[in-house]
Amino acid sequence: MDGVHDLGGLVGFGPVEVEPDEPVFHEEWEGRTFAVAGSLLLSGNLHGMRHAIERMDGVHYLTSSYYEHWLTGVATLLVESGVIEEEDLRTRAGSFPLARAIADEPVPPELRHPPSPSPQFRRGDRVRVRNLHPFGHTRCPDYVRDRVGVVARVDPAAPVPELSTHHRDDRPECIYGVRFEPLELWGERDNGVVVHVDLYERYLEPAA
Repeated sequence: MDGVHDLGGLVGFGPVEVEPDEPVFHEEWEGRTFAVAGSLLLSGNLHGMRHAIERMDGVHYLTSSYYEHWLTGVATLLVESGVIEEEDLRTRAGSFPLARAIADEPVPPELRHPPSPSPQFRRGDRVRVRNLHPFGHTRCPDYVRDRVGVVARVDPAAPVPELSTHHRDDRPECIYGVRFEPLELWGERDNGVVVHVDLYERYLEPAA
């Protein structure tokens, strides 16, 4: 979905801070969150977890830590699945921000078709990323939409995130490693530098 979490290709958010000798967990609760989230992910709800984080309020997302994102995602999914009541959660944890509800139509019609049985593109094909803006989960970053690249690699098929998350359809679809030039993405040349993005077939169309 389009949201504040989709920071790829954006500027103005400052440098990436690297903490020397960073511990695995800064606080005990982070380790517990990791364990609970791991159990949830083992149940096959990886994309649902990602979408729960994507639905966080923008200010909350930008002002909270990595494992706070995980904690919000886990709590949201547990409430939505009925494992715990929201009132019970607030009784135990106090004021607790949950992510927004899932949109009524999270997957646009253009992305709802069944997965293709075989790859539609080959290495060397020029492709354009479809300029779609779903309200639900997607693995297509905003900064490559409506941009032209070249298929550099054809990868094994995997379940489509949109269909897996919102339609419980885990049929696999081909993934392509697409190479983009900086001039195409940002209007600037950077000799010797290219950007590779893994994209599902439904995100792509032949470039004119």
